[in-house]
Amino acid sequence: MKSNDRNFIKRLKRQEEDALEYVVDHYLPLVKGVVYKVLTPLQQESLLEECMNDVFLSIWENIDQFKGDAIDFRKWVCVIAKYKAIDYYRKAGKSMEVSSEHTGLLVEDSVEEALIQIENHEELLQLINRLDAMDREIFMMKFFLGVKTEDIAARFGLTRAAIDNRIYRGKKKLQQQAMDMKLGGSLV
Repeated sequence: MKSNDRNFIKRLKRQEEDALEYVVDHYLPLVKGVVYKVLTPLQQESLLEECMNDVFLSIWENIDQFKGDAIDFRKWVCVIAKYKAIDYYRKAGKSMEVSSEHTGLLVEDSVEEALIQIENHEELLQLINRLDAMDREIFMMKFFLGVKTEDIAARFGLTRAAIDNRIYRGKKKLQQQAMDMKLGGSLV
């Protein structure tokens, strides 16, 4: 039996290698996009390849933790790719800091700023996760995967104006939630 869109998750859980091949064939562009978006500032092509390989290895090793269907699997793959890429970014940032000590350059400031941005990014993700499912998916596609508004509208069968309205209202909700947090609220 060969893996297809209906059975690849079950086969992957049974550690069938053809299921991993199916995942690589079908999810490589997605993984590459997520990893590329995070690691591009480092300008190290070999790091991109290594991170993508690590993402697929992580999927293979942690498939037993996955619960859900193919749509959930796609989201799960995105999350793994994003966090692996962030880990690689942090490791590369630390090595840049060490190498800058030898050259006398002050790269530390930019590495610290990048880590602060990543922490802010994670807080934003926590806020986005509080949105309803459709708005959350729209935000992820628009702001984390860089999908065009027209493509998002086509995916959901909505007009561009409807997507723009959802984004506007979602931003307002996120802004209010962020303000509530700064005034002593919490994410719980």
